[in-house]
Amino acid sequence: MIDTGPLDVISAGLAEVHRLLLPLTDGEVASYIPKLALADPQDFGLALVSMDGHRYQAGRSAVRFSIQSVSKPFVYALALAELGLDEMHRWVGNEPSGDAFNAISLERGTGRPANPMINAGAIATTNLVPAGSPEERFARVLDGLGAFAGRRLDVDEEVYLSESASGDRNRALAYLMHAAGSLRTEPRAAVETYFRQCAVRVDTVDLAVMAATLATGGVNPVTGRRVVPEPVAVQVLAVMATCGMYDAAGDWLVRVGLPAKSGVSGGLTAASPGRFGLACYSPPLDPTGSPVRAVAALREMSGRFGMHLMHAPAPGPDTVTACTTAGQQPSGAARPPRERELLAREGSRVAVVAARGELDFTAVERVLYALASVAPDRPGWLVLDLAEVLTVRPPARAMLEAALARVTAAGHRVCVVPGGQAHGHGGLAAGAEVRGTRALAVAWAEDELLGESAGLRKSTD
Repeated sequence: MIDTGPLDVISAGLAEVHRLLLPLTDGEVASYIPKLALADPQDFGLALVSMDGHRYQAGRSAVRFSIQSVSKPFVYALALAELGLDEMHRWVGNEPSGDAFNAISLERGTGRPANPMINAGAIATTNLVPAGSPEERFARVLDGLGAFAGRRLDVDEEVYLSESASGDRNRALAYLMHAAGSLRTEPRAAVETYFRQCAVRVDTVDLAVMAATLATGGVNPVTGRRVVPEPVAVQVLAVMATCGMYDAAGDWLVRVGLPAKSGVSGGLTAASPGRFGLACYSPPLDPTGSPVRAVAALREMSGRFGMHLMHAPAPGPDTVTACTTAGQQPSGAARPPRERELLAREGSRVAVVAARGELDFTAVERVLYALASVAPDRPGWLVLDLAEVLTVRPPARAMLEAALARVTAAGHRVCVVPGGQAHGHGGLAAGAEVRGTRALAVAWAEDELLGESAGLRKSTD
């Protein structure tokens, strides 16, 4: 990942949310699985992964923990990709249960669990992954979770043993389903495979990559690998939206508005289709089994960055239309040979990025990432051409204003080319130069660079 420095207002925003919520001490660390009770309640990490695979993080995002119930939508995706929705629906429903995650929630007459996000449904789902043996089945599950995360994952054996030793309720669910005909495999082996699945180790960034893979239609944005077909990703996100937060799913969808899944180890992951994946880790849980800080963090970020699923998207062509430097694309102003030579040599100190269309969170993240990729390492000049930008949404405007203020404080000079038809540019040009065209803006930066070079020569004479 490029070190975006002062332009990285996304990581700065995550860090601000982290600072705001770190003092929150509500909730209790899960203790019904003895190994989970040893988690540090102060662990708190946040991560966001964009559709281009750009990763942003704050806090203790590298701490590894067992994935627990956050594995459920991803294993559901693996089984769904193999069997198809109709066959899956024969064994596991898609309806919100309104019950706790470990409730006995089986359909009358069929014994079918209500959905794949509760424990009964997850046990059934895991054992629908085609395989010739429990060992082969778990190997396929582990490989699939690794494909979603973009790296090879492993199992926390101590968590697995602790979970197996305390998992009688899950065994009871398996035996009930087996007796009703809704679990096709032997109950004890079925539950042990599920326990191992829950003990797979991840960190917060892994979960954000996994969510982003669903959000981008089943293609991992970091590795570029297709993990599941696009229709499967859509179906999984739908089940996450309605069932992922158990008996708090309705309130979650109203307040946060993102398909999500939490786990009792403290993980929570959420996806914004076509935009990004989010994740949080914080062990203390609320009464529904969701991490208290993570729920609060996602609520805060949803409002701050306009993440709610029901907001209209901003479709259109590529946002960034130019990402270059004055060394690569000079202004074309007439200059003597000596000045042209200097600009050819030092022109990389003038970064030039142009954007178009409507700027929302996704679009402005791309603009800022493009600026960071060509911004000079030492104080220089940034040209931001917004001539073809029609609208800047309020969260995006706030992000741009913050980024330009930060790069100015770092010693860079900024020149903005505003759009004549643009609405919502607000204070983007505050403290910056303004020019009517990109050529004039680049020429201004070139003049500044030449002036600085002339001043340096004088001071050394």
